Amino acid sequence: QVQLQESGPGLVKPSQTLSLTCTVSGGSITTNHYYWNWFRQPPGQGLEWMGSIGSSGSTDYSPFLKSRTSISRDTSKNLFTLHLSSVTPEDTAVYYCARGSGPRTYSYRGQGTQVTVSS
Repeated sequence: QVQLQESGPGLVKPSQTLSLTCTVSGGSITTNHYYWNWFRQPPGQGLEWMGSIGSSGSTDYSPFLKSRTSISRDTSKNLFTLHLSSVTPEDTAVYYCARGSGPRTYSYRGQGTQVTVSS
């Protein structure tokens, strides 16, 4: 069974770039037909899809975050990484990585990591 684990800083200062890594075990990120997604959930709000990277390496981003978001991967380490630039306190949320059959979907999800943006 695939498992995903998020890692990264719990506290980021405004205007900085947030970088989170998702390490995957029990399955390869290059396996066909899977998409590797990032979601987040701000306090008191619903789950928001941020972007995805497919098994081929193609990326897709939420139009609301596209200008600030990039997703990359390291196939040798079986992980993928989220970069969110110019963060503000509104980016405070629990961030999740997930595997799905397409962008915006998930069948398996990590436990999530809390990120707070504050000076």
